[in-house]
Parts: sequence; structure tokens; C-alpha cells
Amino acid sequence: MSTTSTDTAAVGPAAVDVPSGLPATLPTPRPGDARLARLSLNQATVKYWNLPQAVDGCLRAGLPAIGVWREPVAEMGLARASRLLRRTGLRVSSYCRGGFLTGHEQEASLEDNRRAIDEAAELGAACLVMVVGGMPEGERDLVGIRERVADAVARLVPYAAERGVRLALEPLHPMFCADRAVLSTLGQALDLAERFDAATVGVVVDAYHVWWDPQVWEQIARAGEGGRIASFQACDWELPLPADALLGRGMVGDGHADVRGLRRAVDEAGYDGDIEVEIFNERIWSCDGDDVIATVARRHVQHVL
Repeated sequence: MSTTSTDTAAVGPAAVDVPSGLPATLPTPRPGDARLARLSLNQATVKYWNLPQAVDGCLRAGLPAIGVWREPVAEMGLARASRLLRRTGLRVSSYCRGGFLTGHEQEASLEDNRRAIDEAAELGAACLVMVVGGMPEGERDLVGIRERVADAVARLVPYAAERGVRLALEPLHPMFCADRAVLSTLGQALDLAERFDAATVGVVVDAYHVWWDPQVWEQIARAGEGGRIASFQACDWELPLPADALLGRGMVGDGHADVRGLRRAVDEAGYDGDIEVEIFNERIWSCDGDDVIATVARRHVQHVL
């Protein structure tokens, strides 16, 4: 973990973008720069940092928010993690993750999701991201599996409302339908979310998962009309995809997604929350965390705003 302070951090032409090592095209925004006001670092982007390290990295860079994952919170302890985040004043833009509701152990899954709701409430998270789950081994009834998800969400909604936690349904790219999420489009996620009160069930607009969808612009507008956008996540779609496609996310500007267009669309739809950068990429994970955050900040200014 770097010990560079915000007072002496390198700025300008000497900076490089990771993981390419090429010179940065923009100076690194300093803490206090108004262009960072909505930028959040999803903790997965610096996977090998624990929660205190990720928090410190955000503070050094002047980021006002962080997206937190359950595993690092469990490692630290919920009470300690909550005290840390409240002491620093960082917003918790999302809590990752709940969901995986499609299996046959429904009661165990629901109980785990209730624990996740409790944790999100304690951390003051803006939403609990729900990756709903894929197709159980041997099953082929995709419509029926989606209804199983709807039934499970219906059982969780009263508890989430009681705890003041918003469930954020995240559609994933169709290549993840079998193993991770039977919700593959923003429209499908909205069809489910709209069965419930918007204050309790919203949707995630993740650039990596929705950029390809020919209906995405209409669906973002639809989500805005219903007040359903709970989170906007930014990253890019790089080629070639790695053997594990889950790790194919890149820095904004390195791939094929119109991330700026998506950001404009969610803004026009009324979303004014955090813009959370979530990247799963082994090359980026191997880089120094402070350098990763600096690149995230530069790319945010150049390619998102």
C-alpha cells in the first residue's frame, strides 16, 4: 500500500494510466476538485486492499464515496467497519452483494439476504446490489426461474422496507444468464422492480452489462420516470475477453462502451447519485492501488463527465 500523501501526490505529465503504463492525457484531479464530487470507488477495483486500505486510498485521492463488499466487512467486523466509514464521512454508494435467489435452498438464501440487509442498514449504504442468481443445475425453465426470483424478492421487500434499505436489481450481460443472473436486460429488471415500491426496489445501470442493449436508452428513461435508478456503475468492455469473462472489465476509455452516453442518459433520467467505478480485471488488480485510483479519477474526468 502506498504511503504517498495527498499533499505530495504526483500530478500532471509524470502520471501514467494503468495497466498500460502510457502517459496520462490529463492531470490527476486533486482532492477538493468539484469534478470528483460524485465519483465512488467500488472496492472490487482494488481487490487486494482490505477495507481500511481502500478507505485510506479514497481519502488520499479525494473521492467522497466507496462501494463496499460483504467479505471485507466480515473480515473486519461489521461494527468496526461501520465506525470507520462513519468516522471518515465517506458515502457508501452501494453494498455488494445480495441475491442468488434461484437455488433450491430458498430459506437459507433468504436468511443470508436478510443479514445482508441488516449489514447495509448498519453501514448506511445507498442500496444493496442484488445479483439474482443463475440457473440451477439441470433446470431449463428460464421463465419459471425468473418467477422464483420474483417470489423471493417479494418475501424480502417487507424486511428491506422496515430496515430502510433499497434493493437494487442488477441485470447482467446475457453470457452470465446460466451462472449468475437470469435478469439479462434493464427491461427485465424493471419488469420485476415495478411490482414493488420504488423506494424499496430499484435497478442498477452497469455500463459493462447494458451497453450492448438496443433498448437501453428507452429503458433508462423508463427507469427514470419511475424513480428506479438506484446505482450507476462505470467501466468498459475490453476485447479480447479473458478466459474468465467476469474479469473482462476495463478502465473507462479502453473499450467499446459509450459510458459517457450512459452517464448523460441516467442524469437526464433524474439520477444524481454516485458514479461508481467497478472493475474486475487481474491486470488492474496487480497494480498499485493509489495508481489505480488516480487513473480512475483521470478517466472519470476525460471519458465519463
